[in-house]
Amino acid sequence: MEGIAMKLYDATELALRNLRESLFRNSLTTIGISVGVASLVAMLSLGIGLQQLASRRLQKAGLFNTIVVTSRRDGGFRDQREEASSPAENVPLDEPARQKIAKLSGVAEAYADVRFTTDVLFNGSSHLTAVAGVPFSAKGSDAFDGMQGAFFSSDSAPEVILQKSFAAELLGKNPRLETNENVADLAHPLLQKDVTIRYAERVAAPSNTGEGSGYSVVSRQQTLKIVGVTDADPESIRGPGRARVFLPLKLAQTLHVMQASDLRDTALSGPPTYPSLSVRVNDPSTVPAVEDAIKKMGFSAFSIADATRNMQQFFAVLDLFLGIFGSLALAVASIGIVNTLVMAILERRREIGIMKAIGASDADVRGLFFAEAGAMGALGGIVGVTLGWIIGHIINFGTNIYLERRHLAPAQIWYVPLWLVISAIAFSIIVSLLAGLYPAARAARLDPVQALRYE
Repeated sequence: MEGIAMKLYDATELALRNLRESLFRNSLTTIGISVGVASLVAMLSLGIGLQQLASRRLQKAGLFNTIVVTSRRDGGFRDQREEASSPAENVPLDEPARQKIAKLSGVAEAYADVRFTTDVLFNGSSHLTAVAGVPFSAKGSDAFDGMQGAFFSSDSAPEVILQKSFAAELLGKNPRLETNENVADLAHPLLQKDVTIRYAERVAAPSNTGEGSGYSVVSRQQTLKIVGVTDADPESIRGPGRARVFLPLKLAQTLHVMQASDLRDTALSGPPTYPSLSVRVNDPSTVPAVEDAIKKMGFSAFSIADATRNMQQFFAVLDLFLGIFGSLALAVASIGIVNTLVMAILERRREIGIMKAIGASDADVRGLFFAEAGAMGALGGIVGVTLGWIIGHIINFGTNIYLERRHLAPAQIWYVPLWLVISAIAFSIIVSLLAGLYPAARAARLDPVQALRYE
């Protein structure tokens, strides 16, 4: 065993000596490997960083633990699994259903989604937009981080928070052209000012037939004080048609605004029905179980966890393509290894002949060239990972400067995990050893007699 270790040590020392003798050529080959590894690390770290950025934002916004529930009779979110969950299609999403969902294991709260489209009057101008009720528990949400002003003073206060684009519209600016404007500049002339919303209230009307109650629609107005302007979108889970004006949820419920579902439900004798519910769970890991329980009750359920499955698939494909393009540079560098070692064979034929004459086997010669290829791969991998790490920092630094100029929050879009460092170095060594297969086999096949006669 000691003889084998000594032989391995001698082979390694001889390989490093040979590499030092042709320092310039071997350095160029190693630099080529480093550039290939650096491009691989930089591209993959960018894909990993973007995926983690998306996950962090969703998790911080509380969307990972939120489930949107709709009634199946309203054509809510559907998937094939719901067909087997429950045959119920006409279960109303009413107050008793909300209370039943709120009592499910793992559910922190379940509240009605109150939203409507209305005219907002400000400084004599009318602006049509969507309004949504926000629960008081959303005070700590990421959506209101960096908000100018303050959150609602109570869960039923006559106050309103504006989304940045709508604040620009109230000031007579084009929201599409003012996306780079600082929120503070928009909020300053609006905070503590009053706006008036004009809406239609559904009012119960007694029936003389004794067959239940009818209803009438009454035009109402409500004056509200602007207490905050937010840049983020609290409703990013909902896609197009999101609200841009936010009221305390309890206040929105007391307004009894006419809903689209009211056109179908012609009686007010039963409990109120809701177009949708938002269900917040205590632990994001319990979302699938709570979703299944809600579907078995006869409702449709959707969570951001469902959407992230597609996101994970997208990032997996993105990482694959980034890895392939990054590996192309390393594949080109492997050609340099082949060229370097083939040239070394021509220059060291006499040396190889002497080694064989004094008892070196073909395996010893192959091992020597493999050691040289592996040494270049290892050194190139280490330097390449370091270079990729530096490139990532530069990209992240430049990106944050760009975001700052656009008045956006800084972001960490680049991340190099330990497994990527180890994998990149190992991949570099493997590619280098594969590139050394042909030169090593060619060197081992040299005839010692012919090699010794070579000048």
